[in-house]
Amino acid sequence: MAALLAILCIVLIAIIVVQIGKVTELAAKIRGEEEMQEISNRRHANYSLLFMIVFLVGTIWSALYYKNDMLWYGPHSSASEHGASLDYIFNVTLFFTGIVFVITQILLFYYAWKYKGEKGRKALFMPHDNRLEIVWTAIPAVVMTFLVVGGLDAWNEVMADVNPDDDYLEIEATGYQFAWHLRYPGADDKLGAREFNMISSANPLGQNWEDEKNLDDFHPSEIVLPVGKQVRVRITSRDVLHNFYLPHFRVKMDAVPGIPTYFVFTPKTTTTEYRQQLGALNDKGEPKYPEWHLPADPTDPTGPKRYETFEYELACAELCGSSHFAMRRLVKIVSEQEYQAWLAEQQSYYASSIRWTAEDPWTDVLHPYERVQRTQEFKDNLEKALSSENVTDKILKLNYVNFETGSDKLTALSKYQLDDLVTAMTDYPNLTIELGGHTDSTGDPESNQALSDSRAKAVYNYLTSKGINAGRLTAVGYGQTRPIDSNDTEEGREANRRTEFKILTQ
Repeated sequence: MAALLAILCIVLIAIIVVQIGKVTELAAKIRGEEEMQEISNRRHANYSLLFMIVFLVGTIWSALYYKNDMLWYGPHSSASEHGASLDYIFNVTLFFTGIVFVITQILLFYYAWKYKGEKGRKALFMPHDNRLEIVWTAIPAVVMTFLVVGGLDAWNEVMADVNPDDDYLEIEATGYQFAWHLRYPGADDKLGAREFNMISSANPLGQNWEDEKNLDDFHPSEIVLPVGKQVRVRITSRDVLHNFYLPHFRVKMDAVPGIPTYFVFTPKTTTTEYRQQLGALNDKGEPKYPEWHLPADPTDPTGPKRYETFEYELACAELCGSSHFAMRRLVKIVSEQEYQAWLAEQQSYYASSIRWTAEDPWTDVLHPYERVQRTQEFKDNLEKALSSENVTDKILKLNYVNFETGSDKLTALSKYQLDDLVTAMTDYPNLTIELGGHTDSTGDPESNQALSDSRAKAVYNYLTSKGINAGRLTAVGYGQTRPIDSNDTEEGREANRRTEFKILTQ
């Protein structure tokens, strides 16, 4: 109904305009063309003055009204250290260009009013005036010089790269349709090498897994940064042009396919502190910024307010495709303690998605962090067994001791846990153990018994070769007689194929 009324109003206005035109045309014929032209000139000249007043008042009013939302004044001060320089240059530029804008608009409409067409008036042709040329060339040149020099000074400060000796965190953001793939360095604080021709479904960034710096890099779903820490962001693109845009930090840099870029900044305001800015109260206890005290969810007036749910964000400032909106990522600025706690929860992409797969070039070695984990696991299990009075608890499985299929030859990775056992035997000189070999039920019992005997003996020989007294060791093969799981499934058979040691004395 409202749409129909609006259409009818537009139609009526159009009819009125046409009728006014016909009346004006008829009046012109009655009064004479020249007289009507003069009346029309005066009318339009006055209209131009009225339009100028409405236009300038509307422009200034809208700028003041929307200054917090559109121009980012009020609570939206820069959340990074370098942002103040950019905001200053923006304010200076806005000041001078605002003056020029107002003056030129006033002169434009004033001249249109003053020099309207009148009977008997002739236009004066001025081909050249040196004084005027100097004035309107020199003044803008001086202003532009200060603006450009100030802008270059801010640019050189903001775009400076880190020094090798600086304490900084380097992360990486790769744009693609339609998301950002983020990468952080692990404990070594170094990002590993990448090769575009190594990109695959399992390796979305093309990381070169032979580069050990890649092994602890992790891929979070959001950006988390410690406040006060200098951050260098590597910015790349995997397909089309994107733009790495952190508006609250005054960070904006194109992500160009084939041309890596970067941006360096230092966040100075945590997410919690920025929320407090948005929700600040004045001296009377009233909200300084009422718009941020509205419900975050309009359908739930009792729910959290807008400032309470505020989050920094990473956006793409290029129209990169139909799902451009999906490029948004959350950004959290936290204290150093919170950042370290978050880091401790992260797992490297290599460990979670590449280790022991066809893309892993390190299947014949254990990485230092894996050795540490396995050694600690072995020590914990041994301490538990030594402190227990239960005979069953005295039997410990050597989880990482394996043999080649159908053979008693130890695999290369078995030595790491066997070395842990050697260390334990050295640390506990009274410890004596029985080494037990077990198989699944595949094949005939006699062969399985012989295989378990030889495998237990292989472990025995390894320990004695490392200096462990043979009198402290006993090797026994149990074949398929002591299963711990069903032999009807592959998982069960794998569990039954095991090597154990039993603590006899301690």
